[in-house]
Amino acid sequence: MDSAQLLAAGETLFVTFRLAGSVPARAFRELHQQRQQAQNEARALPDAAAFRAAHHRAEKVFFAGFDKLLDAATVGPTFLEKEKIADIVAGELLLLEELGFRVLCFALLPNHVHAVLHLPVGSGVSCHKALQLLHQRTAAQCRRVVRALLPAEADFWQTGSYDYAVHDAAELPRLVAYVVGNAARSGKTGRWLNWPYCYAAPGSK
Repeated sequence: MDSAQLLAAGETLFVTFRLAGSVPARAFRELHQQRQQAQNEARALPDAAAFRAAHHRAEKVFFAGFDKLLDAATVGPTFLEKEKIADIVAGELLLLEELGFRVLCFALLPNHVHAVLHLPVGSGVSCHKALQLLHQRTAAQCRRVVRALLPAEADFWQTGSYDYAVHDAAELPRLVAYVVGNAARSGKTGRWLNWPYCYAAPGSK
């Protein structure tokens, strides 16, 4: 099934979720405000095509800044670089396929996760609910591994995630390439370039 057929046959999401406190709060607020301003300006454009293009640009600019902050890892924990933690999260991501998802790819970096997930039409599964349960299950399991490093009252994952619905067939392979090339692109060296917790389903590249 090619990209166009896949997108027509269900919901495809590019998802990013991160450890709690992994981005400087002030920098994140500034990015969010810039996105809101750009989106407000887009709404004032005269036609629907111009609005969609401007809105898409605003999302891309926001995400580029957001991911740069995550890759810099200047604040917060980096628990995902621990192989026991990465094993748990990667295993739970792949288990989404038992619910009907197609896990097209994912990458685990020290403080965040990128994934591209496809949910076929008629699966009867809520994408939001499935991701919420994944957060809950992985947080409970990972807490047992890092309990000496994480206060009982502290969150493991940051509330919410960045979810981007993929509609453009040409964009899907670019997103998959972005995810699987994340370590090299963000300047990681050594074991990160052979990091086993970077996955692409057969035929998705």
